[in-house]
Amino acid sequence: MDDICYKTIAQLHELLVNKEISSYELTQAYIERIDKLDSQVNSFVLKTEEFALEQAKKADSQLRNKRDLTPLTGIPIALKDIFITKDIRTTCCSKILENYIPPYNGTVVQKLFDAGAILLGKLNMDEFAMGSSNEYSVFGNVHNPWNPEITPGGSSGGSAAAVCAGFCAASLGTDTGGSVRQPASCCNIVGLKPTYGRISRYGIIAFASSLDQIGPLTRDVRDCALMMNIISGYDPKDSTSINLPVPDYTKALIADIKGIKIGVPKEYFVEGLEEDVADRIKEAIKTFEELGATCVELSLPHTKYAVPTYYIIAPAEASSNLARYDGIRYGYRSPNYTDLRDLYEKSRTEGFGPEVTLRIIVGTYVLSSGYYDAYYLKAQKVRTLIKQDFFSAFEKCDALLTPVMPTPPFKLGEKLDDPIKMYLSDIYTIPVNLAGLCGISIPCGYSKDNLPIGMQLIGKPLDESTLLRIAYTYEQATDWHKKRPPL
Repeated sequence: MDDICYKTIAQLHELLVNKEISSYELTQAYIERIDKLDSQVNSFVLKTEEFALEQAKKADSQLRNKRDLTPLTGIPIALKDIFITKDIRTTCCSKILENYIPPYNGTVVQKLFDAGAILLGKLNMDEFAMGSSNEYSVFGNVHNPWNPEITPGGSSGGSAAAVCAGFCAASLGTDTGGSVRQPASCCNIVGLKPTYGRISRYGIIAFASSLDQIGPLTRDVRDCALMMNIISGYDPKDSTSINLPVPDYTKALIADIKGIKIGVPKEYFVEGLEEDVADRIKEAIKTFEELGATCVELSLPHTKYAVPTYYIIAPAEASSNLARYDGIRYGYRSPNYTDLRDLYEKSRTEGFGPEVTLRIIVGTYVLSSGYYDAYYLKAQKVRTLIKQDFFSAFEKCDALLTPVMPTPPFKLGEKLDDPIKMYLSDIYTIPVNLAGLCGISIPCGYSKDNLPIGMQLIGKPLDESTLLRIAYTYEQATDWHKKRPPL
């Protein structure tokens, strides 16, 4: 049954429809695998076995009657612990939300349930999605299934590790500065960050509202397209949701990129990019050219300002969004306090971890009187310049090809004492969020230490179809995505 846990959504759907396996049996297989092996990974923070098996029974009834079937009917998935789930604990892996039980489902969660997906549980993450290594969780860090001493990436580390380890058929994460693409790269799976506004954010716990976006983490590109078909679309409950029709993303899965022009930004190949990563990207460029694409060098001149710009805007928005956690209405409340101010102070000091605290302080500072214009306002102006760079580049190409990270996955603990070094892990993914574009990470090889390396394709706004087509063509010509970790 371990083999079945590594099949794609498309393969599992075929087995279910042909009655070669039931959803109940499939769900049990995943539950048994999680129970047996997740102690090595620590990807789940809450398992929902009873709920999953009840959902599986309903899915089997639909499958028997061939009623309202979707590609996700009876398929077991898991969700990052940032997604609001009715009557199921949702903590954002923070002490301050340690016993929060939401009274409703978020839009995307409801869409998955309506499509017949089975929820196996909630997945580990960096606290409030702030981190690049999944070491800032109140539930402890996640271990990469490829090597337990190595980071799975963050903040959606549990989501990527669970798919990689065969604990679920697919998962969802959130991407504020690379938190879907970076762990996908670290774990040798596919991770898509859609265009800002393509998927409703209603029902995800907010970190930085102008940057956050939900994205699927899957075994291959086809599964990514299937997930996008289910979760995309306009939602009146989210004021930033784009009211445009959603294409059938599976129609983009054509293994042909003849005539496609791919841009390679020279600013992404500078000092700090490790040789292993550079070599894999150069090999990918060669493969794309052999497949009929044209690769051209171009410039994104404001790239060097992306990280400082992001680390002004994101903490500022976090400071505002996290002000609601005050120990009064819900969540953790300090048991020892003298007055209201003391209650606020102690609840927040005891409830938030060090990285969240750091970002709240930075964000409050850059928004404060006398510093708003010097920092926050200037960062927003630079953000516009970064966005303009991309739009100029897209006049010359259909998509961009870059690394996902400057290094292969690094050791747990290696960057904890150096926040700047940690933040630079996201140097190639952050610009996509600042510009509101779509980006996908797909496996493209391994380091000399046999650790996964991903490449990033960046697309025009709402042009996920082109990204999926390019990624699918590359995937069909290679077999990196088929390799399994030695778990």
